[in-house]
Amino acid sequence: MKFAIALFSAAHAPSSRRALAFAQAALAGGHEIVRLFFYQDGVHSASDNIVTPQDELDLPAQWRTFVSEHQLDGVVCIAAALRRGVLDQEEAARYQRPAVNLSAPWELSGLGQLHDAVQAADRLICFGGP
Repeated sequence: MKFAIALFSAAHAPSSRRALAFAQAALAGGHEIVRLFFYQDGVHSASDNIVTPQDELDLPAQWRTFVSEHQLDGVVCIAAALRRGVLDQEEAARYQRPAVNLSAPWELSGLGQLHDAVQAADRLICFGGP
C-alpha cells in the first residue's frame, strides 16, 4: 500500500511521535511512503533550531534521520513555514532574514505537493490538527 502522511502538530506533540511510529511501521511492513507533508505547526519538526531536553525523545532529529535514511520525500509547507519563521537559505535571502533553520533533507513547497501525494497514494494518513 502507498501512504501519504501529513503532520499538523508541533514537534514534540504525541501525534508527532505517533506519526513517526506509523511511518516506521509502514516501511517495516513493506509499504511505501509517497510523501511526508509537514503543515501548520508540523513545520517545526523540520526546524534545525529545535532543542530537546536531554531526558526527552528528540523527535525532530529522529524525523530528519528517518527521512534521510529512507530517502523519503519530506515536504514542508512553505506558507506555514514562513508564517512560523522556518526558513531555508533561499527564503531567508528573499525576505532578508538573518537566520536559516531549514536544511536537507527537507524541501519547502506548496499545498500542491500534498494534493499530488494524495493522488499518488492509496491512503492519506493525517496526524494532529487544530
